[in-house]
Amino acid sequence: AREVASAVCKDRAYLWAAIGLDYSPCPMNCNYCSLGERWGIVKESTEFSEDDAIAMARKYVAAGVRWIVLRTTQFYSLDRLIGLAEKIKKAVPGQYELGVNVGEFDEQTARRMMEAGLEFVYHTLRLREGIDTSFDPNARLATLSAVKNSPLKLVSLVEPIGVEHTNEEIADSFLTAMEYGAVVTGGMARVPVEGTPLGELPALPKERFAQIVAVTRLAAGFNAPDICVHPASELAVEWGANVVVVET
Repeated sequence: AREVASAVCKDRAYLWAAIGLDYSPCPMNCNYCSLGERWGIVKESTEFSEDDAIAMARKYVAAGVRWIVLRTTQFYSLDRLIGLAEKIKKAVPGQYELGVNVGEFDEQTARRMMEAGLEFVYHTLRLREGIDTSFDPNARLATLSAVKNSPLKLVSLVEPIGVEHTNEEIADSFLTAMEYGAVVTGGMARVPVEGTPLGELPALPKERFAQIVAVTRLAAGFNAPDICVHPASELAVEWGANVVVVET
């Protein structure tokens, strides 16, 4: 996988940065997520101001970040998000791409995102969607279709990977990302959060995580030239990843 990475991405590595715009209890109650209302871990809501988000984007661009994603909880206002994206693109010059990681949306909204200056969307059909989450898998796939049918680029990782997932589930997740045209893929590990239903399960061993990332590198080839690992893992980079994530 490391040899393939050299051929495909020419030994170039990149930083991906995320800005979490809001932090609040979520009624969807995914079994691995600290924000689930039912688990009572997050009790109060906070939110970044526009000025905070613009300042952080400027800081990331100055640090050489290639991709900046605006991340929100499921029901954050898409109108506000698109307005903020437009302001960031006007206020923060530089060689970077701006994207979003949000809830569900349709093709019309995807076009509005593109018109505001957004270049990519992070979205995925998560492992055990509809089992460990209360989301309708078809709704997730509809959003993936909306992105595929727009000029926006799709970034889609296999996630959140835990010790509970089989090779077959992981392969299906990867193939779904490729079916919908992902240009960046890779793996995101589930972080065990105490107090959530899956919090008792151990974290994925670093060797297993790096192996999964290596397989995505081999299977993606030139179709998805950039392979992301999250959280950052030196071993996974040695085994074929060329994108790591920093976030606030």
